[in-house]
Amino acid sequence: MIDKSTQQQLPRTPGRLQGRRILITGAGSGIGRATAQLFAAEGAALTLLDRDKHGLSETASALGANAFAADATDETSVADAVEQGAAAMGGIDGIVNAAGVMLRGSVMEVGVAEWRRVLEINLTGTYIVVRCCLPWLQRASDATIVNLGSGQSLLPNSPDRTAYSASKGGVLNLTRALAAELAPGIRANTVCPGLVDTPMAEGVQGNFGNYALRRLAQPNEIAQAILFLTSSESSYVTGSALAVDGGRSFH
Repeated sequence: MIDKSTQQQLPRTPGRLQGRRILITGAGSGIGRATAQLFAAEGAALTLLDRDKHGLSETASALGANAFAADATDETSVADAVEQGAAAMGGIDGIVNAAGVMLRGSVMEVGVAEWRRVLEINLTGTYIVVRCCLPWLQRASDATIVNLGSGQSLLPNSPDRTAYSASKGGVLNLTRALAAELAPGIRANTVCPGLVDTPMAEGVQGNFGNYALRRLAQPNEIAQAILFLTSSESSYVTGSALAVDGGRSFH
């Protein structure tokens, strides 16, 4: 056994993201906030984006991170935030696109305007953030992109999720296309969660009949998967869709 005095003299293992500069969207709550907290604990410098100014401020102040209120669908807003964040951190090594919305309703209930809004936030917003960050990622070594898909990206069999499923399926194939286009300098992967204990899951929290683990995920469980795909431990992984869904899709 190692006594306390000996243990205190042992060198500390550096964080898994020590020296990395990461931009995270949707950091004001849910998976984005959990990812920011975990990444800060692992040594990353952070720039956080969200259109929710209050939630964003809470996350950033607790972590000492750079924070910029920005709507992912507004290219000018995102570009300004990216430039300021990159200047503050001295560059950008990786991004995590965690901003997103879920809309429930059948095809006949969801109008075209609502359909467009879901695709605009979940899919186009992801594209805008990647596009604005790309000049910085191309200058970095071992750059990474992690986009948030969904179990619905892999198995879109839940009713009343047509717009959401289409948007998240788009994120999955966008990420695969990025992986092909940006290799070998930049790796791009998708994390596909099932139901997570966040406000987005309200109203469906008891529906676990098709989940092998019979429960919601905690946001930190998704953040751990995002950490893996952002760290050097996944250095030979790109274009993948990592299901973190409690066995919902069995991929």
